[in-house]
Amino acid sequence: MAGSTAGGQQGERTAFASHLRAAIATSGLSLDRIQARLRARGVVVSVTALSYWQSGKRQPERQSSLSAVRTLEEILDIPAGSLLGLLPPPRPRGGAGKRHAGGEPLTFPREVLQPLLDKVGAPDALERQHPLKLVGLHDLCEIAADGGQRAVTARAVFQAGADGQDRWLLVYTQDDPAAGPPDLHAVRNCRIGRAEVDVTHGLIVAELVFDRPIDRGETHLIEYTLTNGGPPYPECRNTYYREFRRPVREYLLEVRFAMGTAPERCWQYARNGTTNTRRPLKLDGGDGVHAVALDFGPGVFGIDWD
Repeated sequence: MAGSTAGGQQGERTAFASHLRAAIATSGLSLDRIQARLRARGVVVSVTALSYWQSGKRQPERQSSLSAVRTLEEILDIPAGSLLGLLPPPRPRGGAGKRHAGGEPLTFPREVLQPLLDKVGAPDALERQHPLKLVGLHDLCEIAADGGQRAVTARAVFQAGADGQDRWLLVYTQDDPAAGPPDLHAVRNCRIGRAEVDVTHGLIVAELVFDRPIDRGETHLIEYTLTNGGPPYPECRNTYYREFRRPVREYLLEVRFAMGTAPERCWQYARNGTTNTRRPLKLDGGDGVHAVALDFGPGVFGIDWD
């Protein structure tokens, strides 16, 4: 069944790409000219995205991209719906194993996560209260020109509730499992210990081993990165978020877009218990946006954009 579904999706992608490529060739327009004509109609699509659409590396999914395809049909002087009709219904945002942005907190299915925890020597990680407390976390998510996730850099500060604490367990899920897991690198004050990957679900479980043990009351700062291969970069459904199973004193989330590709609108969203909040954010002068959560959790906090 899964193989049949995948084959159908690939066929849809190929059909859309070949028809778009033929229409562009017939029009005699370059991708730069097409982008300029789209912009003149108030539609922003990068040349990179247009290139991926016609090559079959990507296909339009979110609502703004589907609207762009309607305008493309006009610019290329082809029947209305001739391209849109080749696209499947949009997939739910958030990817496999996740719920939509700002919705119910994501959970890693225990039957998927538990074997990885067993292999890294942390079989009871889901039940026990860890003696390390996450005091502060700063995530920088970098979005590539094609709209995919290029990298995430995280700086985390922990405080020990017992002596001899020397490692933290990272659990990370890739929003686009088909793209393969990202490369995990220790940047500062830690190294990668035991690590396991479930490629099917895009799930990584890894130990981040401190460069020295810390005792009760002491704090420790670490930095690590998760880097994806590309282009094309893995799809991120126009969102980035963290789930916190325990409270965090401060969480700073930055999303930085490739030069000239910043979206028109961004929002921060949070679900904390039964409370849902959402509010608009303003882009800064460096094609980025940020949001801060104080004394937050358990819950989900993130940023999404159009």
